[in-house]
Amino acid sequence: MNTSLNWIKALVPELTASEQEYMDAMTLSGTKVEGYRKLDADLDQIVVGQIKKITPHPDADKLIVCQVDIGDGKEIQIVTGAPNVAEQDKAPVVLSGGRVAGGHDGNLTPGGIKIKKGKLRGIESDGMMCSIEELGSSRDMYPEAPELGIYIFHPDVPVGADAVEVLGLHDAVIEYEITSNRVDCYSALGIAREAAATFGKKFNPPVITETGNEEDANDFIKVTVKDSDLCPRYVARVVKNITIAPSPEWMQRRLAAQGIRPINNLVDITNYVMAEFGQPMHAYDLDTIAGREIIVRRASAGDTFVTLDGQERMLNENVLMICDADKPVGIAGIMGGENSMITDHVQTMLLEAACFDGANIRISSKKIGLRTDASSVFEKGLDPNQAILAMNRACQLVEELGAGEVVGGVVDVYPVKREGKRIPFEPEKYNRLLGTDIAAEDMLDYFSRIELKYEEATNELLVPTFRQDLECDADIAEEVARFFGYDNIPTTLPTGEATTGKLSFKLRVEEAARDIAEFYGFSQGMCYSFESPKVFDKLSIPTDSKLRETVTISNPLGEDFSIMRTISLNGMLTSLATNFNRRNKNVRLYEMGNIYLPKQTPVTELPEERMQFTLGMYGEGDFYTLKGIVEEFFHKIGMKEKASYLPDAGRPYLHPGRQADVSYRGKRVGYIGEVHPVTAANYAIKDRVYVAVLDMPEIVAAASFDRKYQGIAKFPASSRDISLVVPKEILAGDIEAVFDKKGGSYLESYELFDIYEGSQIESGFKSIAYSLVFRGKEKNLEENDITNAMDAILKELESMGIALRK
Repeated sequence: MNTSLNWIKALVPELTASEQEYMDAMTLSGTKVEGYRKLDADLDQIVVGQIKKITPHPDADKLIVCQVDIGDGKEIQIVTGAPNVAEQDKAPVVLSGGRVAGGHDGNLTPGGIKIKKGKLRGIESDGMMCSIEELGSSRDMYPEAPELGIYIFHPDVPVGADAVEVLGLHDAVIEYEITSNRVDCYSALGIAREAAATFGKKFNPPVITETGNEEDANDFIKVTVKDSDLCPRYVARVVKNITIAPSPEWMQRRLAAQGIRPINNLVDITNYVMAEFGQPMHAYDLDTIAGREIIVRRASAGDTFVTLDGQERMLNENVLMICDADKPVGIAGIMGGENSMITDHVQTMLLEAACFDGANIRISSKKIGLRTDASSVFEKGLDPNQAILAMNRACQLVEELGAGEVVGGVVDVYPVKREGKRIPFEPEKYNRLLGTDIAAEDMLDYFSRIELKYEEATNELLVPTFRQDLECDADIAEEVARFFGYDNIPTTLPTGEATTGKLSFKLRVEEAARDIAEFYGFSQGMCYSFESPKVFDKLSIPTDSKLRETVTISNPLGEDFSIMRTISLNGMLTSLATNFNRRNKNVRLYEMGNIYLPKQTPVTELPEERMQFTLGMYGEGDFYTLKGIVEEFFHKIGMKEKASYLPDAGRPYLHPGRQADVSYRGKRVGYIGEVHPVTAANYAIKDRVYVAVLDMPEIVAAASFDRKYQGIAKFPASSRDISLVVPKEILAGDIEAVFDKKGGSYLESYELFDIYEGSQIESGFKSIAYSLVFRGKEKNLEENDITNAMDAILKELESMGIALRK
């Protein structure tokens, strides 16, 4: 939906907002503005000039030299090759230093093209005369413009005037995103009403005057509506003695700003009324209407009809047709027929303004494969009370433009009049819904701006029929909110008996797990809970393992889905194998799913369901990559102590030298490792595969989202490097446990930076080097502070058979 800002300002005369101010305010009040385009954005220093004298160019056959009066007694010389100029013509002239929007071919240049004084074939040219394309428009919107050449103004246009203003280009096209329930805003009047309410200005809709001669339209045409469920109202009027001519400049400019191509006065009037009122209209040549009768009825299955675009359309019994006594003449709400179209020879015209069922128009439009501007409006559900207003406005314009003689009277088939709704006025309820304290008088002021009336005797709001979106107290509260200002509504806590809705602690931990996995490039997978008993053999699980004690499905889909899984690894490896077989090089998957552990077998009660966070990967990355991801997850959910990795996991499906159980505070919370080559081969994966499985009930019990702020360190750090000779059976984690235990409060961090085994180290030992960082939170550390901590660490290490490397 687009509108001209100048048109809106004409309907709201006191509106002075700039384009940006208008866009911001309208969006905040609920009429969302997508953006705007200034028609004069790249036009500068363009005036109306009059050609006083034309002489041939001495050195070019196709160029002429013009002496141009630009007003205030000034005259400039312009060299041009335009074929359509003559002495005394008035044309738009860009002065030296000014800008135009584009070239003669109509291609626009961002920022415009700057015009400079120069020479053409040795003759000075101080400016440029413009075509309509160079002013950023086209002949579609300015049909009087020549196909090739300079735009020529009407002789009455004053010399020196602002040419951009004369052309109506000091305007902006505003683009809106209107929701389907606000069909009243698919019109200039609807938007202007909202603008007036938003800015607190007076809304001045056009005054519609009575039109028509002493004759009666009912003597010219009869209307019968056979399917009133699909056509609640049909309004018709007659215009005779038609005179087809161009529409006036003001109408052409408004239509052009809307993106509607001006054609002639009759077509432009119907297009103008649709843009103004949002009511599509259609005109028929009355002399082609057989029997001078209009019948609105459903088509028959298998009927065909040729529309105005010359296409034959297949119809069915749900398509509503406009017919005369003999034949169909139009598809209701979509397009008229070729057999009743207005031609240049029309003498008497039948004007139609109707209201059709929106759902039926939508279905019919899709059925026949034709969607028009009219159908896109009708399908949203129009207010039938607007039809007579639009019709009278169109007839008023016919008389004002001298397009014909309007016949008096109107044919109006409106069996069941639509009445406005009545909604109780409950300001206290609106304030409770919004969390505000707005006075009832202020609310009534907001309502009066949008034409909602208040009946004090019944304490009810009277909702006009064009506001079909207002049905209950919540809708009324929304009207209060948008004109009070969403940005003015204070922040308040919700009230009520229920607690504030949020994720449970368990779900927050699981959400953190997903966030970490996806951050590191893992994609979520969903694996079956039903598995085959053969899974345990593929994973090399011993026959006496408790994992083989499963819940058996009593009515399985087949053997491959006959038990509930007790380990999540099979689903993950199956998914990785599928990706590997499809030549996906680097794959990372994760799953958040349950395993089912029976409390006894045979099963007599529901099994224990334990959520498992399973990570699987191959390609880029290794054991330590996966270990880092697990530790990042622990850190995110507030597991403050370091996890331990126990190499004696003894899991047969993992590589014996590259696996570990994950322990936290003495409890095993999961495992990590490289999949055993035999197991990987069982799944036809010919690459190293790494997996980690975390038991979420244990993880949730250890997690905490309580955080305490720690300020930035104020004092400098001191570091110490130590190189240790360590028996091979002692793990790096055992050494780091000593650092944590004996390092004291000043030890800030430590980092392993070297491991060496070789000829320079005694057999059965290895060299491990660490860098330790110490920092005081409340003072600068002295040498004794660090020495004492280092002595305590080294003493504990010596008791483990670890010595400093010399």
